[in-house]
Amino acid sequence: MNFLSRQRANKTFNLQLSTFNFQPFMHHRLFILFLVIASTTSCHFKNKQADLILHNATIYSVDDAFSTYEAMAIKDGKILALGTEREILNEYDAAQIIDCGKQFIYPGFIDGHCHFLGYGRTLQEVNLDSTQSFEEVIQRVVAFKPVNSRGWIIGRGWDQNDWADQSFPSRSKLDSLFPSTPIALQRIDGHAMLVNAEAMRRAGIDASTKVNGGDIDFDKGILIDNAMNLITDILPAYSREDDTAALLAAQERCFAAGLTTVDEAGLMKTDVDLIKQLQADGKLKMRIYAMLADDSLNYAHYLKSGIDTTDRLSVRAFKFYADGALGSRGACLLAPYDDVLPFSYGLMLHDALHFRRKAYDLRVAGFQMCTHAIGDSANRVMLDIYGEVVGDSIDHRWRIEHAQVVHKDDLSKFAQYHVIPSVQPTHATSDMPWAPQRLGRSRVMRAYTYRELKEQLGMVALGTDFPVEGISPINTYYAAVARKNLQGQPDGGFQAENALTREDALRGMTIWPAIANFEEHKKGSIEVGKFADLVVLDQDLLKCTEARLPQSKVVMTILQGEVIFK
Repeated sequence: MNFLSRQRANKTFNLQLSTFNFQPFMHHRLFILFLVIASTTSCHFKNKQADLILHNATIYSVDDAFSTYEAMAIKDGKILALGTEREILNEYDAAQIIDCGKQFIYPGFIDGHCHFLGYGRTLQEVNLDSTQSFEEVIQRVVAFKPVNSRGWIIGRGWDQNDWADQSFPSRSKLDSLFPSTPIALQRIDGHAMLVNAEAMRRAGIDASTKVNGGDIDFDKGILIDNAMNLITDILPAYSREDDTAALLAAQERCFAAGLTTVDEAGLMKTDVDLIKQLQADGKLKMRIYAMLADDSLNYAHYLKSGIDTTDRLSVRAFKFYADGALGSRGACLLAPYDDVLPFSYGLMLHDALHFRRKAYDLRVAGFQMCTHAIGDSANRVMLDIYGEVVGDSIDHRWRIEHAQVVHKDDLSKFAQYHVIPSVQPTHATSDMPWAPQRLGRSRVMRAYTYRELKEQLGMVALGTDFPVEGISPINTYYAAVARKNLQGQPDGGFQAENALTREDALRGMTIWPAIANFEEHKKGSIEVGKFADLVVLDQDLLKCTEARLPQSKVVMTILQGEVIFK
């Protein structure tokens, strides 16, 4: 007998009991009979056991119907049941029962494109994020020197577009302050680097040095894209202990942000091996979708051994860089940049033949191809190669990462070739102060077109690209639906016609990246049988005012039924 049937039976019984005229000679026997019936009809409802119950909440399942619930039961790390408050609490018991206090539960957030290990490494380096001038960069480097233990001073995060003087900085001040200490400071996007004379001396860089797919301004000490490899190839290696600390520090911060899966965009086999070991030891719990770097050592192993997946780690993709970044004018465009002389089109980091050959190799081996493409020229080249190699096949799920500037003639290729766009909404709000000058008024309208991209396949995977941007999925959500920065600017939003709906933005942080990762059967929505990966927020992302969205706080993060942040 189910809960509602028992309730009806009890109600009928109580009515009969209240109207019965007890006769003295029948009292004893009937009373015993009534007790037996009452004990039968009012038996315990909690006849099923769970490990964890969450209740008194609004649960957004993000299933096909976008169903909502009030409570859920979890057992063995998976969702056991969903329903109303009465249904779950009357049917299930658990060792741990959490009253969520009318707060809001969503599927655990998935960052569809980030640099998890790289972010952890930046926590061990000089942090140049949010510097407002080159003088502030110098101050932070000077303050970092006494605590530096690596020989080289390494940092990341400067962005000349945030300074009053928006030209690239020069190495002259670094040369005078640090004549014998090599310094390498990456721009925030990771596609430009400022180095001093000592760093260039150790790397063998002089005024005549040339690099395919890169550019060197020797006088300023600015290296663009592939030219940075001359420095990174000689930097002191990160030890296993360094990277262990980096991964665990990154995990702690990501859990606090509500992330339960991260798509790591570019790892070496040695990195994957360390992640596997830390996960086996129970130290690293974060779920990681690993894209392997475009490197011969990775090809030698994985194209032979094949796809490697567990519940916590999936290795089935390779990450490529087609071009550079818009902020450092390395993104490859069909027409010259509007704000530089002499004319510059940006850079392709490899020729088309390289990408075509690798695409065929990956198709044969069954691996996914994920390609960084920012400029409209780079997007066209890669979409055409995808079309040639996989055509209209729907199961390869190949991806374009960023898809930042797409020519109107190429947009339909995402649908034609079933290519998944993987975009980062905070890039639009970070770039909006200077992107119109860089691209020109008409061409910028073809940039950051997230709604148009979503309409091609009916989905778009959202991420942050951290540490290029901050790690917060809440900021991703706000930028996607409001198209504003955290100061609420501009009024009306930046190119607001390409804002996503609130429902689609939530899908873009949950079920859609799960689909992009071939993992929609086990995560990305709150459904019976899927992993209990959840985040509890204090705000209703679907209904609160726009101004309150960026104020949303993570109350609790749950991974596979375990509370990992509270």
